Amino acid sequence: MVDRHPAPGRGHRRGADGRTRYCRVTNDTRGALLASNAVLATTSRERRRGLIGRDGLEPGEALIILRCRHVHTFGMRFAIDVLFVDGSGGVVLTRQGLSPRRISPVAWGARQAIELPAGTLERTGTIKGDRVSLDDRMGPRRPHPA
Repeated sequence: MVDRHPAPGRGHRRGADGRTRYCRVTNDTRGALLASNAVLATTSRERRRGLIGRDGLEPGEALIILRCRHVHTFGMRFAIDVLFVDGSGGVVLTRQGLSPRRISPVAWGARQAIELPAGTLERTGTIKGDRVSLDDRMGPRRPHPA
């Protein structure tokens, strides 16, 4: 079993082949699945690029940005929900429907940001103080069920 909330930047979220790792993100407080196919952005390049250039996030997709206390949506074409999570999995700040060309507030104490499709936080009832966990036992990306 992989440590659920490891120290950011250790690079162990990649497989031995160096390919991007995917995981599930769950709100343990509410028993809700936030994302079934979340990408872990562990490198500087992945963190800088984020979701720029994409047309949107499909339901179940997410981007997890390690070592992140705030995000921006410059260069994006769609709104997102954002969770900021501390080192023990506690949600320290949420932003629903962060529109393009905006900057989130700084989430002091956050160790990672989780960018989700707009509406996910409302649908799952996720709020500040909830506990979330990452399960990266999925390994490299698996086909999304139709």
